[in-house]
Amino acid sequence: MPRLSADRVPKKPAAPPAAKSTTAPISAADFPALRSFLRGYFHQDMKDEYGSPKEAICEFCEDASAEERAQVAKEWAKFLEQTKGQPLEEVNRFLTGPLGSSCSLTNEEMLEMTAVLCRTTRGRRNRT
Repeated sequence: MPRLSADRVPKKPAAPPAAKSTTAPISAADFPALRSFLRGYFHQDMKDEYGSPKEAICEFCEDASAEERAQVAKEWAKFLEQTKGQPLEEVNRFLTGPLGSSCSLTNEEMLEMTAVLCRTTRGRRNRT
């Protein structure tokens, strides 16, 4: 029986490359102020305590210092940039996973959050 040399030994087919995620993983360490805000205001009793996500955000803006509001707004903008183009379900998975929110947001609520944070970092803290 003829011997096969090492270069003639049949090889197993290569495994297909793993699918790469189009989104960088979201880490709580990258968003400490946003995580603290979400855990403190978007908790299980948020609806009972504040009525809506917008009211919770407004309450945070009343309670927080200008520096805290600015840091949360900065991290929120960074979070939105990192999740840009992702389905809402995936964005909410990050919010309720590593960032510690107890509630998922609708697109409208995310826009409201952005508007309130932008408005309050410019010195206006009204609830409209």
